Amino acid sequence: MANLILLFLCLLLGIFLRKFKIFPENGHVALNSFVVNISLSALSLYYIPKIVLNYQVIFPVLVPWLNILLALLFFSILGKKLGWSKSLIGALILCAGFSNTSFVGIPVIQALYGESGIKTVMLVDQPGSFVALSTLGITIANVYSGGKSSAFEIIQKILKFPPFIAFSVAVALNIFNVEIPGEIDEVFAKLGATTVPLALVSVGSQLQWQKFNNEAKPLFFGLLFKLLLFPAFIFILYFLILKQRGDIIEISFLESAMGPMVTAAIIAAAHRLEPKLCNLMLGIGIPLSFVTLAFWYFVLQLSGFN
Repeated sequence: MANLILLFLCLLLGIFLRKFKIFPENGHVALNSFVVNISLSALSLYYIPKIVLNYQVIFPVLVPWLNILLALLFFSILGKKLGWSKSLIGALILCAGFSNTSFVGIPVIQALYGESGIKTVMLVDQPGSFVALSTLGITIANVYSGGKSSAFEIIQKILKFPPFIAFSVAVALNIFNVEIPGEIDEVFAKLGATTVPLALVSVGSQLQWQKFNNEAKPLFFGLLFKLLLFPAFIFILYFLILKQRGDIIEISFLESAMGPMVTAAIIAAAHRLEPKLCNLMLGIGIPLSFVTLAFWYFVLQLSGFN
């Protein structure tokens, strides 16, 4: 219960700080930088060495890749049928193709599954969302905006990115069964604990609701895919077709239902892919995702798969 209270309190605090101009105009940039480079890196180093590696770790890693690939297919076909511009299609692919697996995903999963659930979140977020966004996401942004980035430049960015370095070290520690000294492990735990409050305050400070006219139909289809169609696909694939069970599968499914990823929307807007639509996807999609997440969690409980 305390985790749920913290979740909504920090989200509302971010909204309050922005509304009353207590928070610097671009204050969220500093928070995002700290969360991504320090907090998430610490979480990787704390949790990933403790994960028992087996075939089930494939399922959380696969979720973000399926998300962006299906979004690419869905909006390419739909956009062509409805006569949408290339920039509009690109914006929807990026905003609906990535879930908020860390900033919103970590506090939600922590509230529902406790600390142990964060291990699975790290698998969804690091080799899943981060690598998919840094490779396929950047490529899509460049293609649909007419920009150009070489494969070498993309690989160079990935290799220099602190969370990727931390993830790689954490995986090596796991594989070679290296035990981290207790004092250092405690430091990682305390740094990782900053993720939830800082991430949610940042998300709250960035939420803006704008009037929309021409964005109504694309926004509807974007949120329909992100919050309902893609989670339904994962539910059918993982639970009904592949007949998987357990906390790892449940968390992977719920992560697929998270709202749009802030970083993906920022990348889309930075490439001039319909910035207003990107902002609407976040401003409406993230708060709405709490409602649809409750629905999917209820479906999970009702189905008896948990």
